[in-house]
Amino acid sequence: MEKIILDCDPGHDDAMAIMLAVGNPKIDLVGVTTVGGNQSLEKVTYNARSVLEMAKATDIPVHAGCDRPLVRKQEVAASIHGETGLDGVELPVPTRPLDSGHAVNWIIDTIMASEPGTITLVPTGPLTNIAMAARMEPRIVDRVKEVVLMGGGYHVGNWSAVAEFNIKVDPEAAHIVFNEPWKLTMVGLDLTHQALCTPEVQHRIDAIGTDSSHFASGLMDFFRKTYRDNQDFIDPPVHDPCTVAYLIDPSVVSTRRCPLDVEIHGDLTLGMTVADLRGPEPSAEECHTQVAVKLDFDKFWDLIVDAIVAIG
Repeated sequence: MEKIILDCDPGHDDAMAIMLAVGNPKIDLVGVTTVGGNQSLEKVTYNARSVLEMAKATDIPVHAGCDRPLVRKQEVAASIHGETGLDGVELPVPTRPLDSGHAVNWIIDTIMASEPGTITLVPTGPLTNIAMAARMEPRIVDRVKEVVLMGGGYHVGNWSAVAEFNIKVDPEAAHIVFNEPWKLTMVGLDLTHQALCTPEVQHRIDAIGTDSSHFASGLMDFFRKTYRDNQDFIDPPVHDPCTVAYLIDPSVVSTRRCPLDVEIHGDLTLGMTVADLRGPEPSAEECHTQVAVKLDFDKFWDLIVDAIVAIG
């Protein structure tokens, strides 16, 4: 089993990532940490607890983390995710109280208490918590198995012409995370824009006919509308569960190894993830970073449908 910490800012696609992690037997969701991103920290933390309640996974701890970027003013994505961060569905009231202790401290303590190479970090929001953890306790970098993050794009942006939201809103945090020597996979927009919730896919989810399938379908209805209105997509790209799917079955996502960095100085290019794709692909010894390139669409949605069925 893959032991993961899901660091997120739910978010419609973060909610789908939580459901995939809960509903797949190959994932051991050690805990969920939250970061201010798609909406305020208070809202996304409530959302994370609510999604776990819906998924009957109230045994999983939730720790709230950083409420703003390291340096910059907070930006939220209300145009995509609405005022609650999870508009479009009725959220169940969480029965488990929010766990005490800051997410960054909990991430550090969990990694330091675990065998080296057993915990994978899966950030699907701004990278503030992960950067803070790496700075507060540098020893975690060698102990983490790998980092698989949703963010960036080597050819495409969405929060600017060249930058993706999670990276753009806290580029300094992303710069820290990308430049630590841990094994890192960037699952960016080049990949996640292939993970479209088409009407055919949504019919499969509807056909399950359970509370969790109605919840997922309601999320996708709202997501479809905001992506049509704001990003000119016919069907919404469901970004965040691509990270979890890759850890369940690496054949779902093909990757290319390349040096990666984040622009933190440019006026026009702030938050751009720069992938050096020149020349032959470097070896793992030469390069610790890679980008996700191609999605196996059918395998990806099979995993999500199976997870929703398992949740019931």
